[in-house]
Amino acid sequence: MCGIIGYTGPLDSKKILLEGLSQLEYRGYDSAGIALCMENSHIRLVRHTGKVSNLKECSKDITEVSHCGLGHTRWATHGGVTTENTHPHQAGKITLVHNGIIENYHQLTTDFHLEGKLRSETDSEVAAWVLDSIYQGDPIRAIAKFVTYLKGSYSFCMMFEDHPGEIYAIRNVSPLVAAYTRSGSFLASDLTALIPYTRQYFVVPEDHIVKLTSYQVSLFDLDQKEQLPEFLEVNWNMESAMKNGFEHFMLKEIHEQPDALKNTILPRLVKGLPDFQDDQIPDRLWKECSQIHIVACGTAMHAGMAARALMEPLLRIPVTVSIASEFRYEEPLVDKNTLVIIISQSGETIDTLAAMRLAKNYGAATLSVVNVKGSTIARESDYVFYTHAGPEIAVASTKAYSVQLAALYMIGCRMAYVRGCYSQEEAEEFIKNLLDAIPAMESMIEKKEEIKNLVSHLIQKPDAFFIGRGLDYAFSLEGALKLKEISYIHAEAYAAGELKHGTIALITDDVPVIAIATQEKVFSKTISNIREVKARGAFVILLTKEKAKIEKGVADIQINIPDIGDSFTVFPIAVILQLIAYYASVGKNLDVDQPRNLAKSVTVE
Repeated sequence: MCGIIGYTGPLDSKKILLEGLSQLEYRGYDSAGIALCMENSHIRLVRHTGKVSNLKECSKDITEVSHCGLGHTRWATHGGVTTENTHPHQAGKITLVHNGIIENYHQLTTDFHLEGKLRSETDSEVAAWVLDSIYQGDPIRAIAKFVTYLKGSYSFCMMFEDHPGEIYAIRNVSPLVAAYTRSGSFLASDLTALIPYTRQYFVVPEDHIVKLTSYQVSLFDLDQKEQLPEFLEVNWNMESAMKNGFEHFMLKEIHEQPDALKNTILPRLVKGLPDFQDDQIPDRLWKECSQIHIVACGTAMHAGMAARALMEPLLRIPVTVSIASEFRYEEPLVDKNTLVIIISQSGETIDTLAAMRLAKNYGAATLSVVNVKGSTIARESDYVFYTHAGPEIAVASTKAYSVQLAALYMIGCRMAYVRGCYSQEEAEEFIKNLLDAIPAMESMIEKKEEIKNLVSHLIQKPDAFFIGRGLDYAFSLEGALKLKEISYIHAEAYAAGELKHGTIALITDDVPVIAIATQEKVFSKTISNIREVKARGAFVILLTKEKAKIEKGVADIQINIPDIGDSFTVFPIAVILQLIAYYASVGKNLDVDQPRNLAKSVTVE
């Protein structure tokens, strides 16, 4: 969470910082601020609550050019949304921005006698004053000592009043990337802020100090010894992070899903079979495990739920899905014979990272499915399967979900093949069906106007319910999440067979029920459950296959997907559910890409 950018070099730092914050705003949009190092080494601070557009407006009166500065867009953790709590914070000679949480800030306040100095309610200002108390003229030495006092997660970017034109940074868990170009030196929370200037970057290693000057970027360990950074190259361009004529990023990213699936699947096919040699994932990984444990949060966890419904009956081994934030505290049954699959779009999700580290401590093999090259989870897992969705800017995940599913389906197919659960012909047929899901998704995107028209039955209602059985229930979970996170309609998903065990009490006249019935083996039972809610006055929107024979009156609205294999209906169904949520949000005149209280990358516990 929170977005950080730093720049020093020959260009106008105010312009770069404000543009960078606009690119990073999906990380937090409660407030934003910049700190500019001016010609006389004076630090000019501008902060404002609300979005970056507010900050741009109140920065217009700064006409003097600065060549060094820091910027921050905030997702509030400690303290409310006020100007005083907005970053950057200043303390003595220190100007600082922070992403993360300092858990022991109360103790630090006492130990460093800061009670009378604090102007905000934030842990970040406490950290700034602690650093100022330690600082004696050598920034690197001070930072190395400073972090020994801290408990928690952080990315800090700092300027020191007596070192004009220089920026320093350090991180623990919370992400930072850095780059040096002919246009100067850059730091940011993620790549979207750097892409206009360079395709070459490095991920700042944990517990390493970065020093930026206008002519170089240097890296030091905590013993103050210089290190060589490992440079990476971005595999997408700036246009990928722009709307390109779409009204919202979410709509653009829904449209990008077929291409994202092709980019993820096709390079890994050899003679019609999934092959992970280029990913350096050996077949023994699939053969040696006796159980699979999938760990993720939110949408990524829902991808895991769908994968479990596919994998467990196919592989005939236990497949468990855990919420990452709970995994660490439930004493999981994980051992050296367990394959733990970690799913995270950003590769920086803090609960997921902590869960992976615990799994490694138990001796389990870890495989990460991530979208961001060089991210912490990717670097620390034993094996990594990179998805190729490109940047996802909208807070509500769409194409990341689809490519995570594609990755897990390919993994399931390869496991079935090498373990003897599939013959070569069966594995080839599986992949053919997976590829057929791509045009099925495209056909649903073409139906967006039909889907747009049905949301009029949703947007005036306080509640909506999603029901399905088996894989359809796993899909329903993601549909409910999408609807509530961007339209603020209270939405819940229920296994259709469980309705009679209590939750059917919530069905009243005209309440919307989105029913998914694509699984042949439970189709008739799902239709019976739909009749039950319809009999109690529900307004039913049914998602099913074209070939399905549905009697008149079962549903008020029916949307058909192409007749593809039951295991693969998740892909076109995902498009429908995403578009329902999207048009519901638009219909309520809400901020689709930046829903209230949310941020894209969850890097605090």
